[in-house]
Amino acid sequence: MESRLKERILELTKEYAKEKVKESKEDEKIRYAGRVFDEKELCNLVDASLEFWLTEGRYTAEFESKLASTIGVKYANFVNSGSSADLLAFSALTSYELGDRRIKRGDEVITVACSFPTTISPIIQYGAIPVFVDVTIPEYNINTDMLDAALSSKTKAVMIAHTLGNPFNLQAVKDFCRQNGLWLIEDNCDALGAQYYIDGEWKMTGSVGDISTNSFYPAHHITTGEGGAVCTSNPELQKIIRSLRDWGRDCACPSGRDNSCGHRFDKKWEFLPEGYDHKYVYSRFGYNLKATDLQAAIGVSQLDKLPEFVEKRRENHKYLKEMLERVSYKIILPEHLCEAKPSWFGFVVTLKDGGEKNKVVSYLEGNGIQTRSLFAGNIISHPCFDPIRKTDLYRVVGELTESDKIMNDTFWVGVYPGLDKEKLDKIGETIIDALKR
Repeated sequence: MESRLKERILELTKEYAKEKVKESKEDEKIRYAGRVFDEKELCNLVDASLEFWLTEGRYTAEFESKLASTIGVKYANFVNSGSSADLLAFSALTSYELGDRRIKRGDEVITVACSFPTTISPIIQYGAIPVFVDVTIPEYNINTDMLDAALSSKTKAVMIAHTLGNPFNLQAVKDFCRQNGLWLIEDNCDALGAQYYIDGEWKMTGSVGDISTNSFYPAHHITTGEGGAVCTSNPELQKIIRSLRDWGRDCACPSGRDNSCGHRFDKKWEFLPEGYDHKYVYSRFGYNLKATDLQAAIGVSQLDKLPEFVEKRRENHKYLKEMLERVSYKIILPEHLCEAKPSWFGFVVTLKDGGEKNKVVSYLEGNGIQTRSLFAGNIISHPCFDPIRKTDLYRVVGELTESDKIMNDTFWVGVYPGLDKEKLDKIGETIIDALKR
């Protein structure tokens, strides 16, 4: 009886999904991003809800395995957001188990000023010193010519993102980290599905760094609602990451499977009673950053669609770029390195000669086209820096000229797979009209 009811519920869910997807396509506003889904996501979600396991379970295990395989790493850890993924990745590198390589208070981490704030927040929160360098336009990624100038005896890591799905120079950054014994945290939150030619082969972004992070917020390449992941191929880092994600506990037994190791009550620690329940031994100051099986159920179906999503993003980006070539005398069009195959998150536009960005953006928004700034532009200019401004809690190398220009003159629009040719035409023509006004 139960299986028949479940089968009927899932059949009705498929019917409902057809109407739901149709409704989402009829949205008049041209959004910068959006969920693209069909009955498979909804059926998986309902299936997981009927099991009512709620926390991590079979769908989480499947999602983590598929994600690791997709990116090309040994381990993927599903968490509740991309920002939590950044926090967890950085936290792992502060572990005492890493000895002299662990990041301590006062150590330096090279990053960029043109960034999303949660790439930088963990550095500051753990008492390390972010060292800011500029980016380049039209790639909007780290200026690798500044790496040597940013290096000091205190440098322990580089933590940077692939901007809007456009890979930064992974070869130069990885070589720099190798030569100087530095960790590389590769923020892949906006670039799932991108590739880079490094060390003689094409690799997925997110597979090159010691640790990488991903986000599955509804605006991103795939979605689980809220959600993110921390990935690595380093077994020592994986052990630390998993523990920190799961309250800092020493036990690595899967959720809901007590004593699967067979040693729950036979271990000894110096200050605990002999045989203390290993499930409640805490070896690190951790968090609970897990996501739910309901979210993972959506992710399992979304990952199957990733290749077509990436290809559609590339097609849409190319289409817009070709349209906007006619006004290239007024705007800077985005470019990528020849070694990169972007998985475009958006189409970025920078006005030349100090154009009036607010007027252009207001015109687009007034015509039903969503726009976004390139995140913080120059993060140091934001109020979050007021309490530490002009202190030694951060360091700037060189001038942040391009980051300032991005803050003043740059915006971006969507290229996500839900946009058809009609909507892309409207985006392009409206930008052209705005520039001519």
